[in-house]
Amino acid sequence: MSKRYHESDIPEAAAALKRGELVAFPTETVYGLGADATNVTAVGKVYAAKGRPSDNPLIVTVADTDMVGQYATITPLAAKLMEAFWPGPLTIILNILPGRLSMKVTGGLQTAAFRNPDNALTRKLIATAGVPIVGPSANTSGKPSPTTADHVLHD
Repeated sequence: MSKRYHESDIPEAAAALKRGELVAFPTETVYGLGADATNVTAVGKVYAAKGRPSDNPLIVTVADTDMVGQYATITPLAAKLMEAFWPGPLTIILNILPGRLSMKVTGGLQTAAFRNPDNALTRKLIATAGVPIVGPSANTSGKPSPTTADHVLHD
């Protein structure tokens, strides 16, 4: 079932994420396909929905820098970059903390790509859910990335 969430529905969308459901969300560039990054089953649903190979790592989308620190080691350089360019379209690759993210998220790597989008509603969704979300573009692999909610629903 597809449901279009609005700002007033953020608690409902966050609850859906916590139940392992997928939720599309806007960034400053395209729409992402979100799932609780700490829920291996939900992450698997993203790979299946996109038709994406499971060894292709997923971006971890966070509400803020503090959330990153719960899952990865923030180097001094990364902290400076986050302060200067986040929220925004900068993805930073960091070493993950042991046992904090599934290898399904990282494609088997000990690193993960983190992003804090410049979209207040998306950051609020993630903060309300209380967990980072994986956030690849919300299109079937090989198709153009969606730039509107209608594109996501169509695909």
